[in-house]
Amino acid sequence: MFRAILLNKNEDGSTKAELTQIDDAQLPPEGDVTVAVDYSTINYKDGLAITGKSPVVRKWPMVPGIDGSGEVIASTHPDWKAGDAFILNGWGVGESHMGCLSERAKLKGDWLIHRPKGMSARTAMAIGTAGYTAMLSAMALAEQGVKPEHGEVLVTGASGGVGSVAVAILAARGYKVVASTGKLAEADYLKSLGAAEVIDRAELSAAGKPLQKERWAGVVDSVGSHTLANAVASTRYGGTVTACGLAQGMDFPATVAPFILRGIKLIGVDSVMAPKDRRIAAWSNLALELSEATLAKITHEISLAEALEWAPKILAGGVRGRLVVKVKN
Repeated sequence: MFRAILLNKNEDGSTKAELTQIDDAQLPPEGDVTVAVDYSTINYKDGLAITGKSPVVRKWPMVPGIDGSGEVIASTHPDWKAGDAFILNGWGVGESHMGCLSERAKLKGDWLIHRPKGMSARTAMAIGTAGYTAMLSAMALAEQGVKPEHGEVLVTGASGGVGSVAVAILAARGYKVVASTGKLAEADYLKSLGAAEVIDRAELSAAGKPLQKERWAGVVDSVGSHTLANAVASTRYGGTVTACGLAQGMDFPATVAPFILRGIKLIGVDSVMAPKDRRIAAWSNLALELSEATLAKITHEISLAEALEWAPKILAGGVRGRLVVKVKN
């Protein structure tokens, strides 16, 4: 038996979430790698699953946890053997396949990547899907030719997990980063990560003109809706906007004007189904570019039991940076 957060559906359709004991027989049979999870995280999607605020869970019962890191216990997959250090992000884990807010998980070897040499399981989960998504966004900007000398780069939702890491990565790469947040009290925190300026999200979150004064050479947006539309409308000629989230909404109330008059590029960033080579490249960059000192500013560690009480806080915007969950007792 081992500890796990288990989700069940009540008769009224609500979600029952509890820390309990389960055994290997309850793990999904289709997994070909059994792992010991040392650390996991609470992401926004995990918050939705645990609270039942959105129907992200596709199978019941379910163990949430879209991220995990630890060591392989047993494997029938050719790429994995007992003792190997792994990272898991996405692939529907915690939604349609039991996840990593559990001391043990059974996963598909094709979903896992080897943890970079020298990186601990805790560090990997301090980064998590949020930080990995931020790196994918930074990589996309660079691949589209956005350079520090081209001008300011905007990061929206800057005090959240994706935003915090994006600010740190881009500042370390030499960009002048402008951080947009609804928590102006976090200005000192964001500047400590490298932000050159902090602006109120209200400047971007309401309906705006379809074409605005050019400002941004590039954008990392995790918010969507009017914020994304305004960011696109104020991006400089030939600039690039990356979209990776929908904290404000899934809608995109924009026009074609910035695209056909300024040649703006809008790049979608997906972390859930990204191919393995892309994941390995992102995690290799993270191992080189994110220092432990920076992660210490971003990260708050909680226990597996505490994950239940923190889930609604992350949905309410009450979390700064990253939540890393110590799973191993």
